[in-house]
Amino acid sequence: QVQLVEAGGGLVRAGESLRLSCSASGNIHSINDMAWYRRAPGKERELVAKITNDGNTQYAEAVKGRFTFTRDNARKMGYLQMEDLTLEDTAVYYCYADIGALSGDILRYFDLWGEGTLVVVSS
Repeated sequence: QVQLVEAGGGLVRAGESLRLSCSASGNIHSINDMAWYRRAPGKERELVAKITNDGNTQYAEAVKGRFTFTRDNARKMGYLQMEDLTLEDTAVYYCYADIGALSGDILRYFDLWGEGTLVVVSS
């Protein structure tokens, strides 16, 4: 069974840091793009950061300069380092990956989501 599992969420004060991790497991052949999304209370889900297989990154304006997305392809891991957190960063953070997995001799690509990890930033 192929799955993504996030970890690292928690309760922090404004100005502090957190590091989220995203672990992919199962019969995975390859991972293309990975991304972090978040859904704040009462708001739509939004893209936070994206990283390509070769490490090119994109960030939402709200997190540029504060968040850093890295990945370890050998370990099938993604990491979101979040600095100088603000109250507006409070949300459930979801990991996404474009996964290639073998089903017998057939390589299939599909979108995979984790179940999310909660980040709460207090004043």
